[in-house]
Amino acid sequence: MCPPTYVAVDYAVNPWMVPSAPVDRHRARRQWETLRRTYCELGHRVSLLDPLPGLPDMVYTANGATVVDGVVLGARFRHPERAAEAAAHRDWFRTAGFTRVTEPVFVNEGEGDLLVAGDVVLAGTGFRTDPRAHTEATRVLGRSVVTLELVDPRYYHLDTALAVLDPTTIGYLPEAFTAASQSVLRERFPGAIVADPADAAVLGLNAVSDGRHVVLPAQASGLAAAPAGRGFVPIPELLKGGGGPKCCTLEVRA
Repeated sequence: MCPPTYVAVDYAVNPWMVPSAPVDRHRARRQWETLRRTYCELGHRVSLLDPLPGLPDMVYTANGATVVDGVVLGARFRHPERAAEAAAHRDWFRTAGFTRVTEPVFVNEGEGDLLVAGDVVLAGTGFRTDPRAHTEATRVLGRSVVTLELVDPRYYHLDTALAVLDPTTIGYLPEAFTAASQSVLRERFPGAIVADPADAAVLGLNAVSDGRHVVLPAQASGLAAAPAGRGFVPIPELLKGGGGPKCCTLEVRA
């Protein structure tokens, strides 16, 4: 995670960002601290990435890399406003002792579009990540990659339209995907939780699950009830501007 020290909306690179809307950094810090404390209370270790001035979106650490079995595939951002974040993430991993850190050739925005589900990586494209990055991810991470195409600009990253709850269970919004990708998801995950559009619209699918506890925005009340009925324990969190708990969380699978 990365503290929201410099969080701001100085530019718009997705439909959720409105530069004219004021940002309360103190409130953002309280929300972020609540999320960090929630992970700690669940028994997880939270490591911190130092924020850098001029990079207001560093708080969204999920976009900085994808980590599988200690192998780190770094990010390459689509928009120049976020480009410098990629090197900061790679430097953090190298300093932390990770020896297999790859700087990618093609645009990929980390766990924003590359979600690990069991022995496969669900890979989004359509708005940010270059489809050629999916082949690169297969080579670097050593996992099969399932390409999924997004069609709604509100759900520009895969982690805004799909949540991995455990190796065999996902929640997703069908309308965010092409018909072909919907078919792939139905075939691979016949027991998936289908999100209500109202819950998706408050980024309810931007959730973090450890296989038992699901941390998701408090406003997604209907979606929270669905995992609870399947043995998951939903833990409502505060909605973050432009992103939810998952956007603020990079999972380090060492």
